[in-house]
Amino acid sequence: MSDEKERLTDPDSQLEDRIDHALRPTRLKELIGQDSVKQNLDILISAARQRKEALDHVLFYGPPGLGKTTLAHVLANEMGVNIKITSGPAIERTGDLAAILTNLRAGDILFIDEIHRLGRAVEEILYPAMEDYALDIIIGKGPAARSLRLKLPKFTVIGATTRLALVTSPLRARFGAVYRLDYYDQPAMQKIVKRAADMLKVEADTEGVAEIARRARGTPRVALRLLRRVRDFTQVRSDGMINRLVARDALDLMAVDELGLDDVDRRVLITVIEKYNGGPVGLATIGASISEEPDTIMDVVEPYLLQLGFLERTPQGRVITRSAYEHLKIPYTAKDNQPRLIQ
Repeated sequence: MSDEKERLTDPDSQLEDRIDHALRPTRLKELIGQDSVKQNLDILISAARQRKEALDHVLFYGPPGLGKTTLAHVLANEMGVNIKITSGPAIERTGDLAAILTNLRAGDILFIDEIHRLGRAVEEILYPAMEDYALDIIIGKGPAARSLRLKLPKFTVIGATTRLALVTSPLRARFGAVYRLDYYDQPAMQKIVKRAADMLKVEADTEGVAEIARRARGTPRVALRLLRRVRDFTQVRSDGMINRLVARDALDLMAVDELGLDDVDRRVLITVIEKYNGGPVGLATIGASISEEPDTIMDVVEPYLLQLGFLERTPQGRVITRSAYEHLKIPYTAKDNQPRLIQ
């Protein structure tokens, strides 16, 4: 995973993370895109306020960078409560989760990123906490051991995952609201880039904003990264105004093409085409061929290629489509007995 940190879809530094956080919307009305999710959340929040209760548990899933963490903060702000942030890999022992739960106040939100990576023992503690607002503790060992149940204030768990299938059924069943976040369309991406440019006090015309938005993979996190890099390019090599020509030159220099594909995306496509005749080929084989972890390809690269229709998942492995050949300007040869696509 050595290259993963260099990808535009991943954090570059703690400073950029802080900038990202400052650019995020803090209220529901500030959110751009995801209209269906936004409407459902508005109803969820209004109903909880009217009943003066904690929000029901919420699970967000979808590709990285689409705003799952941002939505958790928005919900906390709308409800006027505190939010505690952790992640599945960070909670290694049941005692770690117990310590977090016992420090929550009524109405507080516990946000668990990568919730699919919670250990089984930790999940067992979380079940009664979410369902009965109770914490079961075992005191002692052996025949003298006894169970003690501690009551917890009513709180809200917000989970986020890029791999919904890896969230166990018992855990998934305890979320009262489950929402999928999809890639943003071009108009929404342009509004996001324009809003960020205004907040960063960056001069950008409509065409410059549109060029950055078009190459941002439908992902706000990527859009913010690209905007800052184009701002740097403009500051050094231009007059400070981001227009279409400047944005195009900057993004071309960064090897981000007109569809938002970067170097790793192209390496995946070209490797499968050149080494494996376009597929089918297994994910582990692709990862070994380009020195990337299969999980990185599955979580970061593959979702967007599937969205573009450049990649197909088949029973035998991944297959590169004709559209990808045409985009890469590689001659396409039709293959006999092509595996059927599975959903």
